[in-house]
Amino acid sequence: MGVMADVKEEVIRMVRAMPDNATVDDVMAELYFKMQVDAGLRELNEGKGIPHGEVERQMSKWLGR
Repeated sequence: MGVMADVKEEVIRMVRAMPDNATVDDVMAELYFKMQVDAGLRELNEGKGIPHGEVERQMSKWLGR
C-alpha cells in the first residue's frame, strides 16, 4: 500500500472512532492535533528536540523557582 493510501486509511479509522455526533469541526480539530503530534515526533526522530534538562531549566525559570 502506498503512503497516501496509508494516510487515507488512518484518517478513515480516526473518523470511525469518533462519536456519531462528531461535527466537521471536531474532525478538523482531531486532524490538526494529529498533524501537530506527528510533526513533533518527526522532529524528535531527527534530533531536533529539547533535552529534558533544558526543559526543566526553562520551566523553573518560567515558574520562578
